[in-house]
Amino acid sequence: MRVFVTGASGFIGSSVVRELKGAGHAVVGLARSEASAAALALAGAEVARGDLTRPETLAAPAAQADAVIHLAFDHDFSKFADNCANEQRAIAVLGDALAGTQKLLIVTSGVGMVSTRGRPATESDAPRSEGGFPRTPERAADAVAQRGVRVAIVRLPQVHDTRRAGLVSFVIEVARQKGFVGYVGDGSNHWSAAHVNDVARLYRLALAKNATARYHAVGEEGVQLRAIADVLGKGLRVPVRSIRPDEAPGYFGWMAVLAGEDIRSASGQTRAALGWQPTGPGLIADLEKLEWV
Repeated sequence: MRVFVTGASGFIGSSVVRELKGAGHAVVGLARSEASAAALALAGAEVARGDLTRPETLAAPAAQADAVIHLAFDHDFSKFADNCANEQRAIAVLGDALAGTQKLLIVTSGVGMVSTRGRPATESDAPRSEGGFPRTPERAADAVAQRGVRVAIVRLPQVHDTRRAGLVSFVIEVARQKGFVGYVGDGSNHWSAAHVNDVARLYRLALAKNATARYHAVGEEGVQLRAIADVLGKGLRVPVRSIRPDEAPGYFGWMAVLAGEDIRSASGQTRAALGWQPTGPGLIADLEKLEWV
């Protein structure tokens, strides 16, 4: 298949490109810079120049592909609302390009965007609608699906290896700035996680399954935040401290809303549907070997 991948040169996207190429697919990757274009070319992918701020640049490569995987998101959180709006427009353009075909659009979301009460989120749970959180890729994907486009959703947890670790990477930067690793309350809340190679394999399997479904790319249902803080403190050689919920915005900034949440999620339905079995190291194991330099 010829697969158009947005975010193809990113942390997760580059692993997805390798996985797809290894399975014999032709990959066209979106690149917004010369460096990204060079990285994609080195990986054996065709390059389509463009970015989410110019969603019209996505239309032609999407229309010319047999399937689309949307992974791109601008993680500059100083303009988070604008980036979320750009993401919604990009999904709409991708949907327009695939309308009237049976081609699959795989849209990336997050398990943290699912609302549950005291239990792990499952693939059957709808995305949260309360709270005014501006990032709503599943809402944009649903609007596309209402126009007859075949859409699958992949919800991501904290995706990691020994270079990066999802939101934990931002926790590391905050700890470096503040001089200590903070966690909210007693740190008994959890974040689910998965190794980047397992996540890349899931995208390939979802593409092969060619079904309209929700998938959870979750290897570990929940890793306790206190355990994460302890291993970060050791690696950074800084103290580890509990902070009160009302102190979280001053310490975590934009991430305060997530820092104290229990974001556990299950992947039983995904494993059964795709035959997906995570084999990569766990989050704590990777954090212990993190490249701290």
